[in-house]
Amino acid sequence: MGKIKVLIVDDSIFMRKLIADFVSKDDRLDVAGTAKNGREAIRLTEELNPDVITMDVEMPEMDGLTALRHIMQRFPTPVLMVSSLTEKGAYETIKALQLGAVDFVQKPSGSVSLDLFRVKEELIAKIKAVANAPLSKTEPLVLSEAVQPKTKPAIQKIEKPLRVVTGFKQLFAVGTSTGGPKALETVITGLPAGFKDPVLVVQHMPPKFTEYLAKRLDGIANVNVVEAQNNQVISGGTVYIAPGDYHMEVRQRGNEYRIVLNKETHCNGHRPSVDVLYDSVSKLAGLKRHYIIMTGMGGDGAKGMKRAKDSGAAGSTIAESEETCIVYGMPKTAVNLGCVDHILPLNRISSKMIELSN
Repeated sequence: MGKIKVLIVDDSIFMRKLIADFVSKDDRLDVAGTAKNGREAIRLTEELNPDVITMDVEMPEMDGLTALRHIMQRFPTPVLMVSSLTEKGAYETIKALQLGAVDFVQKPSGSVSLDLFRVKEELIAKIKAVANAPLSKTEPLVLSEAVQPKTKPAIQKIEKPLRVVTGFKQLFAVGTSTGGPKALETVITGLPAGFKDPVLVVQHMPPKFTEYLAKRLDGIANVNVVEAQNNQVISGGTVYIAPGDYHMEVRQRGNEYRIVLNKETHCNGHRPSVDVLYDSVSKLAGLKRHYIIMTGMGGDGAKGMKRAKDSGAAGSTIAESEETCIVYGMPKTAVNLGCVDHILPLNRISSKMIELSN
């Protein structure tokens, strides 16, 4: 296998050099080129045919989102966004994932981060992981009114009836990571307005990013989608996304099921962790429980799914198939543990959920 060719796009010469140094020191990676703005990025993508692009968001002449839109239309390539920690950065990153970027890495301290070495290992690991991501030539999606920024990068919720369903008998627990926002979009928008069961989601993401992801999905889904809150009563027909940097558990209190958030130790290197969610759901003996694991690096969730299966807590277990995974890591680990009932491509997961719910 040849080296993975990386195109580095950032308006800061310091950041370009720093990322290039990280890439060039890895035996599996090669710096194909660097660009200082979106226009150069488009031209060099055509000329160099890189395997992966690291893309800054805010740049002169043409920003990263505009460049991403053109690249995904003309030369579909795995793009890894390198974004800031700001509210605006979180909004734009979610928009980038919607437009086709496969994942992102946060700059630790602003657009020019002298301490970028803090995310060096994450950056290199993600470049390697997304290099062979399955991509198709698709038109960029149009942001719904729910996620168009007004005077600031805020998201306005589309008003729709809040369905409170308390008599549900089943629960779906979903875990995902790299490539997850687009995968979740496919699955959640595939659920009908009459879907009567709750869905709890752990998506590996930092704070703020999960808030914008929930609002983005709520604006386009038939079911309600919210970022989970501590002590929140769970209702059927609603999707609850674990907030960044908090583990999410479910506990029964009387006739109610409530969300419990905590900042206990990272599990499998993550907080929130899929295993933590799965283990808590497995204790809810009064419900039929279904476990779904989708695209992502590593193995978070696989052991929790295995424990659920072995204990009889799993009504069913589902893993996204390799053919549609951006990164076939988490589902592969679960499949290798022998705890998966159904291996399904992404576009069939929501239909299986509807079948199980009915």
